[in-house]
Amino acid sequence: MGDRPVTCCFTGHRPEKLPWGDDEADPRCRALKRKLADAVEAAYEEGMRHFICGMARGCDLFFAEAVLDLRERRGDVTLEAAVPHCAQAASWPPEDRLRRQRILAVCDLETLIQERYSPGCMLRRNRYMVDHSALVIAVYDGAGGGTRQTLEYAMRQKVPFLDISPL
Repeated sequence: MGDRPVTCCFTGHRPEKLPWGDDEADPRCRALKRKLADAVEAAYEEGMRHFICGMARGCDLFFAEAVLDLRERRGDVTLEAAVPHCAQAASWPPEDRLRRQRILAVCDLETLIQERYSPGCMLRRNRYMVDHSALVIAVYDGAGGGTRQTLEYAMRQKVPFLDISPL
């Protein structure tokens, strides 16, 4: 695990930045999940075997679930959770905390970036993921924020990315 040439990470929006919010039954959300699963499959076909997820609400968890689905079909896939700080999910809705916990329980590796929250911990998590990856998959709508910062960092580091529109 952790071999950069075969590692792919993910960055993407939280539910509040998606047009459908938390409604995963929305056809646009189902379509996005299909595009994300296709992107994970394509990354696998290009040689990616280790996938890193930042474990945020929304698209991060969709990505992790797509990787876990791929792992069920392909035994040589690993999933790493890059957790920014111990209390990441403390203020989340209970169903999202449970979903995250279910994913964490089956990850092959969990990397804790730092114990306690600080203003820069999400940025450090995102840089860790890019610095350990040969490819970034992103769900990005062009807006400012952490996803944009992560993609700008990936460009500076010359790490290629695949941009998936949420619509």
